[in-house]
Amino acid sequence: MSRERVHVIAGNAFAISDAQGDMEDAPDTPVGLFSFDTRFLSHWVLSIDGEGLNVLSRDDMTYFETRFFLVPGTASHYVDADVSVIRHRSINDSFNERITMLNHSSKPADLTVRMDMGNDFADLADLADAAEGRGPRPAAQVTADSARGQLVLRYQRERFVRETTVTSTAPSDVDERGMTFRIRIEPEGKWETDLHITMTIRGEGARDLRNDLESHRNHVRGGMREDLGAWLARAPQLVAERDGLEETYRGSLADLAALRYTPLAYNAQVPVGGLPWTMALCGRDSIITCLQTIAFTPELTPATLRMLALLQGGQLDDVHDEEPGKILAQLRYGESAAFGDRPDGLYYGAADTTPLFVVLLDEYERWSGDTALIRELAHPARMALDWIDEYGDLTGDGYLRYQRRNERHGVINQCWKNSPDAIADAQGREPPFPRATCELQGYAYDAKLRGARLAREFWGDPAYADRLEREAAELKDRFNRDFWLPEREYYALALGPYGDPVDALSSNIGHLLWSGIVADDRAEAVAEHLVGPRLFSGWGVRTFASGQRPYNPVGSHLGAVWPSDNGLIAAGLRHYRFDAHAARIAAGIFDMAQTLGGAVPEVIAGYERSLTKYPVQLPSAGRPQSWSSGALLMLLGTMLGLRPTGDNLLVNPALPNGFGRVELLDIPGRWGRTDAYAGDRSSSSRSRPRLR
Repeated sequence: MSRERVHVIAGNAFAISDAQGDMEDAPDTPVGLFSFDTRFLSHWVLSIDGEGLNVLSRDDMTYFETRFFLVPGTASHYVDADVSVIRHRSINDSFNERITMLNHSSKPADLTVRMDMGNDFADLADLADAAEGRGPRPAAQVTADSARGQLVLRYQRERFVRETTVTSTAPSDVDERGMTFRIRIEPEGKWETDLHITMTIRGEGARDLRNDLESHRNHVRGGMREDLGAWLARAPQLVAERDGLEETYRGSLADLAALRYTPLAYNAQVPVGGLPWTMALCGRDSIITCLQTIAFTPELTPATLRMLALLQGGQLDDVHDEEPGKILAQLRYGESAAFGDRPDGLYYGAADTTPLFVVLLDEYERWSGDTALIRELAHPARMALDWIDEYGDLTGDGYLRYQRRNERHGVINQCWKNSPDAIADAQGREPPFPRATCELQGYAYDAKLRGARLAREFWGDPAYADRLEREAAELKDRFNRDFWLPEREYYALALGPYGDPVDALSSNIGHLLWSGIVADDRAEAVAEHLVGPRLFSGWGVRTFASGQRPYNPVGSHLGAVWPSDNGLIAAGLRHYRFDAHAARIAAGIFDMAQTLGGAVPEVIAGYERSLTKYPVQLPSAGRPQSWSSGALLMLLGTMLGLRPTGDNLLVNPALPNGFGRVELLDIPGRWGRTDAYAGDRSSSSRSRPRLR
C-alpha cells in the first residue's frame, strides 16, 4: 500500500490519512484526527463488501478540504469497476466526510459499506517521542447507539475528559467498532451519507470548553472558505514575470492561513509551528513567523505579542524552566501536559524567545504605527529586557546563556538549533553548560537597541533608554573581541562557560548580520563564508559547514538547509549591503520551493545541488510549517528591499537574475497601502513605490 500521506488542516485541528483516505496508526507519522494535542480518531477505514479501496485520483481543494476518487478491489481488476466511490473530507472545529457511492452498471447494486472506527486518545507529544506510555492508562469507553445513529468514544483520566462522537445522516447498524450500511443503489444511481465527527474537550462541570468560548463559536459560524478568501484579499497582490512565482506566493499565504488557531481562553488567532509535530503555539516559531510576514499579514503580530505577554514567566519553576520575564517556548493541551507528566504544557526552555519578543514589538510599531500596543505591552517588554541580564547572564560575563534548570527533563539546547547534538566544535566536541551561542548575543544586542527606542519615544524613560544603549554598545565591543576567530575570519558558534570558543563554522553567523552586532570591517568575511562552498549548497545555506567532523547533510542542525534560517540570513546580508549574496540565497530557496511544489518543507538535506539535482527532503521534515512558508515572504520582502522609514515605505530592490519584473501591490502599513515595483538586471523597470 502507498505510504503517501494526505492531510487537511484547520488551525491546530488536523487529520492525516493514507492515499485512500484511511487512517491506520503508523510509527513514522501521527496518522489520525487530532485537535488540541489529542488524537480523536486513530482508526478510520472504509471497505465495501469486506474489500478495501484503491485510489484513482485526488483533488486537494483547499488546505481544509480534499476529495478521494476510489474504486473497490485490487489494482489488478479495478479498471472496469461497476462502482466508484468519492470521499469528500473537510475539517474545521469538527471533521466531516461525505461518502458517495456511484453505480455505473445497468443493474442494481446491493452492497455492504463498512466504516471501521476506533481511537486511543493518544497525546501528540507522546507520539512525537515514540513514548511507551506512562504506565496503565484508562481504556476508551465506547457507546454505540443505533437508534440515534451515533458512536461515542470517551476517555477520562480524573478531570481530563475527551470525547469523539460520530453521527451519520444515513441509517446504519452501529457497533462498538464502527458503522455498517446495507444499501441498494439503482442502475446509474447513487447513495451517500454524511459522517460528522465532533471532538469535545470537557472542562469544569463537564462543559465543552470551546463551546463556552465566543471566539470558537464565531470561528465555526464564519465559514472556512470565506475566511480564506478574506485572508488572501487582505494580503498584498504579487504580479511576477517569473513562471510559478505567483503560485508559490499564494501557496505560502494559504499555508499560513491553515496554520492559525485560537488558543483556549483567548480571542484571536496566532500561528502554530506546523504539521505534524508542532501544531501548537511555539514561542520561537510564532515570533519569527510574525517577523517574516509583518509586511504581508500584519494581523498575526498583535495577537501573538499579546498571547506571549499573557503567558510571560512570573516565577522560578525548575520543572518548566520558568523565570520572571521569560517568554515561553511552547504551549500544549494534551494529557501529559495536563497532569505534569512532562513539562511541555507551559514550557519556557528557550533563551531566544525573550529578546526576540522585544525585537518583534519594536518592528511591529515601525510598520504599523500602533503606539497603543507599545504602551500596553511596556511592562512585559521591560520584564523581558530585565530577564536578559538578571537570568540570562548565567556566568556574570555579560553574555546570554542557557542551561536547563532541571537536568532530568527539558530541552538541552535552548536555542533555535535545539537538537541535542547541535552545538559542537569543528571536531565534534560539545561544550559544557551554560552555553552562549553567538546568535543569542545578536538578539540581545538588537533587543536592547530596540528597547531603548521604545523607552525614549513611547515610554517616557530616557534614562532607561540611555542605559540600554550603553549596554548594547558594550555587548557589541565585547562580542567582537571574544567570539571572533581571527585566523579563520568568522565568529565562533558559541562560548563555553569559561569563555573558550566553540570554533565551528555555522549558519548562525548569518543571524549576526541580521541583528547588526557584526563589526563593519568583518562583515565582508562573514558574507563570503555564507555563500562559500562549505556553507552554501546551491539550494541554501547549510546549518553546519562541510569539512568539519560533525557535518552531516541529513543532520537537521549539522548540515541540512532550513528556509527559515536562510530568510534571516538573506535579510542580514542586505542589512550590510551585500545585495548579490542575498540575491543568491533567495534564488536558491525559491528554486527549491518551486522545484518541490506544494508547501515549503521545514528542512531539506544539505547535499550539493550539483550532486542531487533535486532537493532531498528529510523524513522528519514537517510541511507545511509556518516559519518555512513565512520565509518565502521574508525573502520576497528582502529582494524588494522593503523597509519602513517613518510614515513611508522605502523600496530598494535587488532581485536575482531571472526574476524579471516583480510588482507587489497594496502593501499594508502606517502609510495605508502602497505598491512596490522592481526588476532584475534584464528588466528596464525601476523601483517606484506609490502611496494610496
